[in-house]
Amino acid sequence: MDTTPQEKLRQIQKFIVRMPSLSTTVSKVLQICNDPAASPNDLNRVISLDPVLTGRMLKLINSAYYGLPVRITSLVRAIIMLGINTVKNLVLATSIVGSFKSSGGLKGQLIEEFWEHCLRVAVAGKILASHLGVPVQEREEYFLAGLLHDLGKLPIMACYTELYQTVLGACVNSIEKERQVFGFDHCHINRLIITKWKLNQQIGSAIINHHTPFEGDCEPVRLVLCTSMANIAIHYFSDCSDDNQVAKENLLKILKNYGKLDLADITELQSPIAEQLEKAKVFLNLTGKGK
Repeated sequence: MDTTPQEKLRQIQKFIVRMPSLSTTVSKVLQICNDPAASPNDLNRVISLDPVLTGRMLKLINSAYYGLPVRITSLVRAIIMLGINTVKNLVLATSIVGSFKSSGGLKGQLIEEFWEHCLRVAVAGKILASHLGVPVQEREEYFLAGLLHDLGKLPIMACYTELYQTVLGACVNSIEKERQVFGFDHCHINRLIITKWKLNQQIGSAIINHHTPFEGDCEPVRLVLCTSMANIAIHYFSDCSDDNQVAKENLLKILKNYGKLDLADITELQSPIAEQLEKAKVFLNLTGKGK
């Protein structure tokens, strides 16, 4: 039985080492997208070599999430319509979510609720980005940061499922409970996962610092803040009264520091988030999450 925080952390580190690395295709996609001279054809040549990934991309692009007026059957056309940056983030999102299907072994209500929360935060982050004037071609990055913000919880839950159940009753303050029970929190584990998968600094900063957006050197500021606000907003909309009240206090604090939105602005997002959530569930259905 692991008793010390160091022993628990070692078990989780072993789990992360065993997790599959991002595929060669995904690595090449990231490499191409980091090249300012890259073209849709360059990206198409790499993705089209992976039939599973190609199928996922076309299914996603033709889903209600994007609501395109005509059906797209050509991957290169989809890349042209959506943009290289958006396709890069879609590839990352579907690949990372899919990788946990094969490595986690978690099933049932616990994992369903986990992905449901992450998807809500992803949708909220993208909608917040729109309200804050983030360019359309960059908004998928806000969705991705929200979708991945709690990844560090998965290795903890996989290694210590029963023990983690004691954390869940803490609602929005679960990160404090994690530190009490384990001696570390999921943001620390986020950092380990980012290192393994070599995720970019922007996404990395958002998912590591979403509970501490005003501490240290959190860059890029808007992405970190948006992910933090989206996470707190989803807790604020929760049916859990304790969660709601603590989240309201946290929201007021972050909104006061940020100064560009108020609580009424956040409250008005509840309806569009619910509307977009149903469409965004295609992200989880593509990889069978929560099944």
